Amino acid sequence: MEELAYIPSPSHGVYHLGPIPLRGYAFCIIIGVFVAVWLGNRRWIARGGRAGTVADIAVWAVPFGLVGGRLYHVITDYELYFSEGRDWVDAFKVWEGGLGIWGAIALGALGAWIGCRRRGIPMPAYADAVAPGIAFAQAIGRWGNWFNQELYGKKTDVPWALHITSSADGRVPGYYHPTFLYESLWCIGVALLVIWADRRFTLGHGRAFALYVAAYCVGRAWIEYMRVDDAHHILGLRLNDWTALIVFLLAVTYIVVSAKKRPGRETVVEPGVSDGDTEADAEADDADAKEAESAEEAVKDDADDKDEAESAKKS
Repeated sequence: MEELAYIPSPSHGVYHLGPIPLRGYAFCIIIGVFVAVWLGNRRWIARGGRAGTVADIAVWAVPFGLVGGRLYHVITDYELYFSEGRDWVDAFKVWEGGLGIWGAIALGALGAWIGCRRRGIPMPAYADAVAPGIAFAQAIGRWGNWFNQELYGKKTDVPWALHITSSADGRVPGYYHPTFLYESLWCIGVALLVIWADRRFTLGHGRAFALYVAAYCVGRAWIEYMRVDDAHHILGLRLNDWTALIVFLLAVTYIVVSAKKRPGRETVVEPGVSDGDTEADAEADDADAKEAESAEEAVKDDADDKDEAESAKKS
């Protein structure tokens, strides 16, 4: 039966500009990274940091995150690359899809730690600043799965069903739950929640990031349950459900313990930049403005004196 309303899938995920392939999956990842860095930079400045610091540290975090995401995917789905009839070289083809968020966050955090250590910046403060941006990046990145016609849910007849047309790699054309869309919308909600909670409760010392992690895990658990792609199961649950549960408990524990041991928010997040420095800069700007104003008035007075002198000569 043909559905009256549904979400169409792209006929292909790669477009060519001459000999150059433009992959929808890669574009979604790149756009997500730019959004995360842009928002993270704004939040870092608002916390008292310097402009550009977030991007400098992202130079470390992003490559580490990509490697970590790919490693997690390859390790947990090793049979796709190392079983009989498979080509292990495909494990390096990131553009074809396959990035595990758990590995991306874990190894990305290592890269961020290296960048923060080089700049003398507290890692938790940086994590708090970039947390909502990461959630937005995930929301954008999930549309890469739409381009690849992958990671969809069970069959359905809801008006927003995703129409899968490809039959490659064991896919069965039909109408399925668009789990990529569910997770994208959930990540947007997580980002907005973190921004609101951060303002409302003045979160600091990594608690905004931990809230992002905990909230994401809740959504990932029920969305993962809907998916029908092959996955390893432990005691009847998909591996990613167990990962979400464990990470959720760790994040909540961190929030509780951190709030007791280090309440409030960091007063200084970057060496050499503080509220005192900001006030001094503002005072210096005011002094410069007043000095410029005085100079203009002096010039005007000189001009008036010259005009009076010339008038006196003529008379």
